[in-house]
Amino acid sequence: MPEHASEVTAAGIARLAGVGRAAVSNWRRRHADFPRPVGGTDSSPSFALADVERWLREQGKLAEVPLRERLWQQLADDPESLTAALVRAGCALLLVQDRPALWRELADSSDSAADSAAGSAADPAAADERMAELLPTALEQVLTARFGADRADLFRAALPAPGQPAPGSMPLLRSAAALAAELGPRDAFAFLHGRFLDAGSRQYTPTPEAAAALMAAVADPAPGSTVLDPAAGSGALLAAVPRPGTLLAQDTDPGPTALAALRLALGSDAAVRARAADSLRADAFPDARADTVLVHPPFNERNWGHDELAYDPRWEYGLPARTESELAWVQHALARLRPGGTAVVLMPPAAASRRSGRRIRAGLLRRGALRAVVALPAGAAPPYGIPLHLWVLRKPAAGEAPAPELLLVDTAELPGATGGRDRIDWPAVHDAVLGAWRPFAAGTPGAPDDTPAAARRVPVIELLDDDVDLAPARHVPPPATGADAGELLRVRERLADTLRLTAELTPRPAPPATPAPWPLTTVGELARAGALLLRAGTTHPGAGAAPPAGTTAAVLTEQDVLTGAPPSGPLPEADTDSAAADAVRVQAGDVVVPVLGGGSVVRVVDEATAGAVLGRNLHLLRPAPDALDPWFLAGFLRGTANTRQASSHASTATRLDVRRLQLPRLPLADQRRYGERFRALAAFEDALRLAGRLGERLVRGLFDGLTDGTVPPG
Repeated sequence: MPEHASEVTAAGIARLAGVGRAAVSNWRRRHADFPRPVGGTDSSPSFALADVERWLREQGKLAEVPLRERLWQQLADDPESLTAALVRAGCALLLVQDRPALWRELADSSDSAADSAAGSAADPAAADERMAELLPTALEQVLTARFGADRADLFRAALPAPGQPAPGSMPLLRSAAALAAELGPRDAFAFLHGRFLDAGSRQYTPTPEAAAALMAAVADPAPGSTVLDPAAGSGALLAAVPRPGTLLAQDTDPGPTALAALRLALGSDAAVRARAADSLRADAFPDARADTVLVHPPFNERNWGHDELAYDPRWEYGLPARTESELAWVQHALARLRPGGTAVVLMPPAAASRRSGRRIRAGLLRRGALRAVVALPAGAAPPYGIPLHLWVLRKPAAGEAPAPELLLVDTAELPGATGGRDRIDWPAVHDAVLGAWRPFAAGTPGAPDDTPAAARRVPVIELLDDDVDLAPARHVPPPATGADAGELLRVRERLADTLRLTAELTPRPAPPATPAPWPLTTVGELARAGALLLRAGTTHPGAGAAPPAGTTAAVLTEQDVLTGAPPSGPLPEADTDSAAADAVRVQAGDVVVPVLGGGSVVRVVDEATAGAVLGRNLHLLRPAPDALDPWFLAGFLRGTANTRQASSHASTATRLDVRRLQLPRLPLADQRRYGERFRALAAFEDALRLAGRLGERLVRGLFDGLTDGTVPPG
């Protein structure tokens, strides 16, 4: 839910105090005077902001509300809507950026007029009224210069009209200008726009920056080019274009489209033209001849205008079926290109093989309009559960011979590219796609040795069969699995060595014994006594590049702990500076516990993992060396009865309350005896895990080698 100035959620309280949400939950449990909820739901309550601020100050946890938080609260409390308030703030930020002298003149003149009217005492209300009178004319100038004379429909609802001052908005705009002085206008708007998208994450699905950067790199528009996005959304695709000349943006919702236009204007010097309408039904740029079109269209739309657009001239390659809205967007993109221009369209994988679209796909191939189909890893862009495709198209010029080949690239099986939404190795994906596309686009003849393993140039004639199936996975051979006989022999030798080690490490069965009557303590009691430090991980792995080998600038994720893998999550871009200083970094000897799933996996951090950032859904226990042995601690935390009594069940997930985990009170010498035993069991577990991986690799390699002929049956 949006956080209003009168009410704030637990997440908002955490931001105000500069702590994690777990700290807010602890305050609610431990302090009887913590403010009671005034709204929201049981799972996401809201609190009166005034009460929260008073409590935080009394506790010494809040010296001053940060400017960015005060501004966000002003936006969220706008009587009209959060979207309209953010548009007004964005317009003021654009004025501050493009006409800083004019903004200072407005602010100074309104303050001077207020002082004159009130004598020697300043009158803030009079200053706001004076600025509200002067501001519309100044905004009219800067908005017309950046968005054109016909931009009024997009911004009219959010701006005060000349002669109709709205002094109530002036404190908001002054706060926006103050934040611009602190961060810069572009970064100030980026913060507010990002918070807006996060607040409406279920309503908006922006294209991730890494995917947008890849699409822009494939299109490679020349500096000063005209670039169109007919389904602009948050403006991410157009924002990824370097040095554009003109940016054309269209989408159905006026508010988000205005915000996207402001994002683009604040982020570049390009002329921005933005319109709010359905591009298929009411094309705002029917005469445009763009150099480049980038688009992430809505998928699986049945009501896209099939009946009323049946005779539209854009369907040069055939009328799309009612179930093929994506092919309508493909032809719309081609229709808005100049001859020789390039379009890159993000597509669902089914569009490459559905029988209802085969006639249009065949037409695109015969005319040479479709140049490449690229399969991305699952998680590259929403919807995150499926491996989307990029279609690269080129507008055929008159009399030009159609291209004889189609480039197919499959990055879904690249090493490091199959980890899901937050674990894609984007540099590897970029290298594979651009390494195949750029020589192909330049007309460089392809040779088997020069073509990347993830790509194949397929003659168009081979694809023009009854199915016209363009899915790269059906035509591109899988990446090499190392299934030659020599490599498989080496894998077999490693497996044999590992199995021998596993046999040596297999623990001997112990004689029956009665349970020991130990005095018990809990992790929570040990933390309060100072015997260990308890911290929670909050970092989400980013969508950027994975850290270079040998560095520790990585996130230790929940999956890494469960599988025994090294830290694999890249830090979010925002965490590379200020947030990185607040991240929890693990040290050798720390014990890391996943809190979801009700499992009994615990990991003791070694020197190779030390320095990694603790990821989300993980807790860190750092034992005092003179009080606790880390392997003793880790071993007893893995007991099935222990994890069961410390687990709770909420909804469909099982969550472990780390503070309730128990372990016996034993002298340090006895702890170390148990610790050595637990360390040996962990080594046995690691050997079993390695044997399983090697066995799977050997079996897969033999199957692949036997089926492709690289391994003889003997």
